[in-house]
Amino acid sequence: MDLCVTIKGVSFLLQTGLGVLGNTLVLLAYVHIAHGADHKLLPTDLILCHLAFSNLVLLLTRCVPQTMTVFGLHDLLDDAGCKVVIYLYRITRALSVCLTCMLSVFQAATLAPDAPRLKAALPALVLPSFAGLWLLNMAVCIAAPFFSIAPRNGTVPAFTLNLGFCHVDFRDYLSYVINGVAVSVRDFAFVLLMLLSSGYILLILHRHSCQVRSMRRGAAQGVEMRAAKTVVTLVVLYAVFFGIDNVIWIYMLTVAKVSPVVADMRVFFSSSYAFLSPYFIISSNKRIKGKLVCAVEQQQSPVETQTSNEK
Repeated sequence: MDLCVTIKGVSFLLQTGLGVLGNTLVLLAYVHIAHGADHKLLPTDLILCHLAFSNLVLLLTRCVPQTMTVFGLHDLLDDAGCKVVIYLYRITRALSVCLTCMLSVFQAATLAPDAPRLKAALPALVLPSFAGLWLLNMAVCIAAPFFSIAPRNGTVPAFTLNLGFCHVDFRDYLSYVINGVAVSVRDFAFVLLMLLSSGYILLILHRHSCQVRSMRRGAAQGVEMRAAKTVVTLVVLYAVFFGIDNVIWIYMLTVAKVSPVVADMRVFFSSSYAFLSPYFIISSNKRIKGKLVCAVEQQQSPVETQTSNEK
């Protein structure tokens, strides 16, 4: 096997395996929290749980078949399979940016000092917001199934995204550009809102650090401030990969035939947020980290007891 193909395959394999593991751990931790003694989930917890689910589906529908294709497995899906997989991938990729934006907006509203009514209404807005985002992205991505087909023998037509396991054939330049512009406008709108709300969070954090507070009040707000720093870091992480992804995407809109290397680079960078974000969530969220550490200790305890008995 060619060295470049091997490096590409191993990179996708590590990204997919570690990403699926990380997001699964976050979901299992939240399930354990929801069914445990401290079963109350905050709005930010629900959003992070939904984000982990979206990232998990994104990795399964995009990176798993991509990895299999890199290692030489072909004819994975027929036309119907391609339509379902590409549609789910497009929706979950869009949900990733929308939920990160929602997380930033909700955290900004939580920290807002002069909005007690809005803060009290946040828990009731979570599920309607989820429903609205799903409906929005299902509508924006509705064209994906119509253009998705299984790979055909022979050359790849112009204005076709060659994903390896599937082709997205836009048939003409106008459809190609309209699809790209619609997706980009939606993404840029949510990223702009995300950055504005994160800027507001940073302003509040700056004011908080400059004010002299009593020990009791400082302790009460410590959890919110740590959560705010986590949200801002997630936003920065997404913004970096979003920028790289869209630079490559804009380039792809300017050419009729896209090089497989360029397409693979875009897949890798666009999936990097879904791969890295769960590990940052685990490292910065004490509740999730505590549940995972507790689960590991419970697994180790019977093993240690059995070892001591054998001795």
